Formats: sequence, C-alpha cells, structure tokens
Amino acid sequence: MISIEFLFTSLVVVLIPGTGVLYTLATALFQGGRASLYAAAGCTLGIVPSLLASVLGLAVIFHTSVLAFQLIKYVGALYLLYLAWSMWRSTGPMTLADDGAVQTGWSVALKGMLINTLNPKLSIFFLAFMPQFVPADVSQPLPQMLVLGGIFMLMTLVVFIGYGLLAHQLRHWLTQSQRASVVMQKCFAASFAALGVKLALTEHG
Repeated sequence: MISIEFLFTSLVVVLIPGTGVLYTLATALFQGGRASLYAAAGCTLGIVPSLLASVLGLAVIFHTSVLAFQLIKYVGALYLLYLAWSMWRSTGPMTLADDGAVQTGWSVALKGMLINTLNPKLSIFFLAFMPQFVPADVSQPLPQMLVLGGIFMLMTLVVFIGYGLLAHQLRHWLTQSQRASVVMQKCFAASFAALGVKLALTEHG
C-alpha cells in the first residue's frame, strides 16, 4: 500500500530545484516547449540506473567504495561543466524561430538522462529513501520498491513537464529583450558551472 507520507515526501523532493529542474527550465526557455518535454523525459529516465542500483543493492558500492564514488562524481562534474561551457559559448539573442530546431529531441533527452545518471548521490539517496516506506512485514520488498520507484519517476515527469511549460511562457518576454535573453543564458551557464563545482567538491559518505 502506498502511504500518504511517501507521496508527500516524494512530491517535496521532486519540487526542490536541482540540476534536472535547471536543465528542463533552460531547455524550455532556449529551445521551446516541445524540447522541454524531451528534457523532462530524459531526466526522468536518468533516474532508472540509480533506482535499479539502489533496489538491487549496488548503490552500497558507491557508499562504501571511495574510488567508485569519486570516479562517477568527477565524470558527472565534468559533464555539468561541459554543459555550462557549451551554453556560455552559444550565448546570443533568442528567437522564436528556433523552437525545437536547435537540437533533436533525442539529443535533448540524452543530455537530461546523463545529468541524472552521472550523479552518484542520486543512488545513495534512493538507498536511504526507499526502504523507509517499505513495511517491515513484506516478504518480497523488491516489487514494492519498484512500485515506489515507478511512482517517484511519474511524479518527476509530471512536475518537470510543468516546470518546462511554465518556463516556455517566458520565451515570448525574453525574445522582446536581447539583453534579458543573453543575461538569462549566462545565468544558466553559471548555474551549471556552480553545480558542477559543487558536485566535484562533494565528500564521500
């Protein structure tokens, strides 16, 4: 049975702005509403490896092995810095004509998926989060954890789509001001860089 506590806690976690939310917002603003749907889907699919690793107990490796954790952490940090550099380099006035044409949907989704897949803290989060909502008397906890994970992913998808569609409404305002669009792009680039540095400085454990 799915508890109200799990639903509420999951909603709060999903609503908190993180790297995935930031990526979805940036995609909606600079590539349009359709692209933001791919971004939301990609970020949601990026949860799958961490969720399966946690459910199957593989996340314990990241929690106990400093080397494994550091490896994934630095790869993830470098990827975020790469995204920041790419966005900073392409900074320029926005136009509505580029809606969905800058990148293919699959490219947008892949980037979103990699953002979450290369975050080792996500698997550790699931390892600590999921078991709290599995009843102690359940003989087969695996199916229950998979159901909980599926609900968490569905929430993520719905919330991220909502963020993306809301951000898409701001495109019309940003295109009216070249300076505002350039500043916004630089802010997103700086935010991705800050998140990359933060991830790189994250301590094991």
